Amino acid sequence: MAHRYIKISITGLVLASAFGFLMWTTLRNGTEYFKHVDEVVAERPAWEGKALQLHGYVVPGSIMVKPNTMDIRFQVQNNPIRAGEPGHVMNVTYSGIVPDTFKGEAEVVLHGRLTADGFKTDPNGVIAKCPSKYEAAAGS
Repeated sequence: MAHRYIKISITGLVLASAFGFLMWTTLRNGTEYFKHVDEVVAERPAWEGKALQLHGYVVPGSIMVKPNTMDIRFQVQNNPIRAGEPGHVMNVTYSGIVPDTFKGEAEVVLHGRLTADGFKTDPNGVIAKCPSKYEAAAGS
């Protein structure tokens, strides 16, 4: 009878170890933190070099495209201009094709890493959200 409990215990230990190993190897490189600009600026040294998804709004007039290349520099801030307090601003670099909805005041999610110069966006790492077609009616 004791022999049976030892077999069950060893089997459970092997299965738990295998599951733990699979989780560790899967999540080790694939983990990205979703942060807003103000959260990253407040603890900048803690986030440098880590994979992030940065949420913010493109600062109007900040988009600069290098001629004859696909290199783009722009700034993002925590809140849209119409919200009043824009919050902190961060410089962003990107090389690639941007979505059609990418423009000043666009809400964006950027995939990349925080560096000493700002936020370095991965290839295909710019997601511009579509503006809402449904807004509250005035006076309601």
